[in-house]
Amino acid sequence: MARAFRNLAVPPCLAMLCLAILPLCGCFVQRRVVPPPAHVQNRPLLTATKEELIERVRKTFDPIQSFSMRADMAPSVGSLLGGEITDYATIRGDLLFRRPDQIRVIGLDPVIHSTTVFDMASTGADFRVSIPSKSRFIEGDNNAPPSSKSKLENLRPVAFLNSLIMVAPDPESTLFEDDTDESKAVYILFVVRRDGAALQLVRSIYFDRYSLEINRQKTFDPSGEILSETKYSNWKPYNGLSFPSLIDIRRPRDGYEVTLTLIDMNINPAEVTPDKFVLEQPPGTQVTRLK
Repeated sequence: MARAFRNLAVPPCLAMLCLAILPLCGCFVQRRVVPPPAHVQNRPLLTATKEELIERVRKTFDPIQSFSMRADMAPSVGSLLGGEITDYATIRGDLLFRRPDQIRVIGLDPVIHSTTVFDMASTGADFRVSIPSKSRFIEGDNNAPPSSKSKLENLRPVAFLNSLIMVAPDPESTLFEDDTDESKAVYILFVVRRDGAALQLVRSIYFDRYSLEINRQKTFDPSGEILSETKYSNWKPYNGLSFPSLIDIRRPRDGYEVTLTLIDMNINPAEVTPDKFVLEQPPGTQVTRLK
């Protein structure tokens, strides 16, 4: 056998290539250790089923029949998906909510908290916005397309409503994913609806697997484009219920973002009555109607 190999004719160039490569083989083979899933937190992961996560949404938001909230509001406008962003001064905000769909948001001057920068309210499909400094009053349909060149003037109360109160999805129209790897550990619920023979993605809800707290929600239009993306963090107890104290609302299509940092929150207070959501047109203001 050894004689047979010695009789084989090996081209000189091949022999030289083999001799050159052999010492370097170790340089082309690297071994690495793959960390366990989401090792960065160095905490045990929690487990839950789709049904348990849906129930968690229900137990978090269904007990909230109304609230009064005071928060610092930091608005930004621009191209949220890449481009120039303009950050505005943080203002103080008072927010009221009452089921099923009433919300009011009052923005106060960052220096003189008694001066109103804007006042907006929504009930059902309609909204009203008052901007005292410009003597403007806007009313119309919540689904009306933005019309102002000033992106902050296109802010709608329904954007706050959809981000602050979450509806538990129907299990039959919800898909489940465990998206856990070495860099993240989340459960995701994908909420879909049927449009004829096709399925449309409506929402996605993200849960932190270290705490099972909700940390993100995205909503989509029929084409799959993102309408809103809200991030939730720093959950705290308010009147015996847990609620995020830091809420970042992003509206990429509308070109604005508002970060809420809660100062105080009162859940189910008796004083949040239907009359609190009546926003009358101030005398002498110019009315713009959007449909």
